[in-house]
Amino acid sequence: MRLKAGQQAPDFSLKGVGGKTYSLASFKNKKIIIVMFYCNHCPYAKGSEARIIELQRVYGPKGVQVIAVNSNDDENYPEDSFENMVVRAKEKGYNFPYLRDETQAVARAYGGEVTPDCFVLDEKRVVRYTGRIDDSPKDANAVASHDLKLVLDALLAGKEPPFTERRAIGCSIKWKAG
Repeated sequence: MRLKAGQQAPDFSLKGVGGKTYSLASFKNKKIIIVMFYCNHCPYAKGSEARIIELQRVYGPKGVQVIAVNSNDDENYPEDSFENMVVRAKEKGYNFPYLRDETQAVARAYGGEVTPDCFVLDEKRVVRYTGRIDDSPKDANAVASHDLKLVLDALLAGKEPPFTERRAIGCSIKWKAG
């Protein structure tokens, strides 16, 4: 079942590409956390990659933290293996933690559906928005609605977000057999 606005976000403990293990408490000094389901192989995730890095660069100093979580089955999708995550994060200069959800428990707890798929959490780690980054994940030049930025700007200004959900566009999370 997918988390909705108003629900408490479940905690997790996941290893990042730098070798450190992270939980929500690792970011207790952040006003807003974006838990984003993500992966290496999906063209939608790849198309959004530069925008995610830029989002962290711009919003990080304002108290926002992006956390990318790869929950994909890496047996059938070897490009999404932890080793390949390490390589991609380094090559692309990720400025946010990139975490491996080996058991897929975090994706199930949040109800992540596609990559990329965002869950915006406030200071109390209550979900305030779920869904897409914007309306054009493959092509930054075609974006007409900057949904995630609108939500972040409202929350940082102490206002309610203009909406709490926008259907995420991307590749389905690749679930393990069984």
